[in-house]
Amino acid sequence: MFRIWLLFDPRRVLVALSIFLFVLALLIHFILLSTDRFNWLEGPRAGANAASQMSAMPPSVPAAPAK
Repeated sequence: MFRIWLLFDPRRVLVALSIFLFVLALLIHFILLSTDRFNWLEGPRAGANAASQMSAMPPSVPAAPAK
């Protein structure tokens, strides 16, 4: 295993790995922020859940006949 580090400079490998992981973390967070379910900054959009918040209207009562 130590022969791998003879081929690669450990400092460059660790710097490249940390930069890659940081960019990957940013990418994952921005993807989550673009979704409606996992956007923790703005919350769910008002129009997205409008259909699920609608409830059925009570049946209309016929008007009393005029006398």
